[in-house]
Amino acid sequence: HSSLNDLRFHSYWKGKRGVHGRGSDQHGKNAEEVIVHVPPGTVIRDWETKEILCDLADEGQRFCAGAGGMGGKGNARFATSTNRAPRFAEKGEPGEEAEFELELKLIADVGIVGLPNAGKSTLLARITAANPKIADYPFTTISPNLGVAQLSDYRSLVVADIPGIIEGAASGRGLGHDFLRHIERTKVVLFLIDAGDDDPLNTLKILENELNQHSPVFETRPREIAINKSDITENRERYEKFSADLKGSFFISAVSGEGIDELLDVLWKTLDDLRRAERNREMAVQGEPEVEYTYEAPYSVVQTGHGYRVEGKHVLRAVRMTDFKNDEAVQHLQKKLKKMGLFRALKRLGAHEGESVLIGDVEMEYHSE
Repeated sequence: HSSLNDLRFHSYWKGKRGVHGRGSDQHGKNAEEVIVHVPPGTVIRDWETKEILCDLADEGQRFCAGAGGMGGKGNARFATSTNRAPRFAEKGEPGEEAEFELELKLIADVGIVGLPNAGKSTLLARITAANPKIADYPFTTISPNLGVAQLSDYRSLVVADIPGIIEGAASGRGLGHDFLRHIERTKVVLFLIDAGDDDPLNTLKILENELNQHSPVFETRPREIAINKSDITENRERYEKFSADLKGSFFISAVSGEGIDELLDVLWKTLDDLRRAERNREMAVQGEPEVEYTYEAPYSVVQTGHGYRVEGKHVLRAVRMTDFKNDEAVQHLQKKLKKMGLFRALKRLGAHEGESVLIGDVEMEYHSE
């Protein structure tokens, strides 16, 4: 999977049901997992709060979108010395329901950034097998293109061509704003500037300013500068005049290929250094990771205008798994809630006979022990 298009037309997913329990005290088989495949780079947010819940940046990462409910115990599990054949069983707990917002951010080693018509698509087509649309008008690229550049000695680079940025893109002007977020993940930024530009230094400042305004992460990204279109004679004279102000820049031609091999070698070396530094940091981490243990109360009781509302995972699960049409099952729930200390808690809060106690969507009456 390289996009989220499939999920646009299949946005609702439901887990499968487990198998019912069988005779001879055998439990039912658990249902198989339902796995929704998404491409690396998928960010998962809570639909309501927009909080980032998971960033699936690496191949093979998993996120549990919803857990199935616990299976109910059969009647044999409740047998005692005084009640050897209970006539009730637990219901299965309902599974979780949740809504998420998914966004795909491209993952590339190198992100090419430049003004419209700087030659980004031409450069990508030159160094990779990608076939982006190329034409001579602003915002030719309306979506990011991705390609793999093959170097000698089995080396490779994943390169992204980002749509043209205009001044003010970070504030919402032009198409560039929609795709700036795609280069947040790129490890190296390559600024591509047209050698025929009226003011190359100012153009570089515009590009850097737009990136830094969009996100502070770009300030930490290594960057290289390439001046494109060296195949045009007039541009050679222009480059000689301003090259001293752009030290370390590469003079290339995306059309003829001049200077591109040298540029790719430097980009690969920069990436290799980054990977080595990252591995060294991982090796430097020693000892057991710190684990924070927090106490979670089994339930909480809130007084309402009409009685009491009880919240808590364990007490809610006990109620959901009870068959209220079966008197023995209800009696078992009463014993369970009493063991949890719920009735004592209600008594301490001043609950009166017959007052309403709401647990989940089930309403019951309070009676003193």
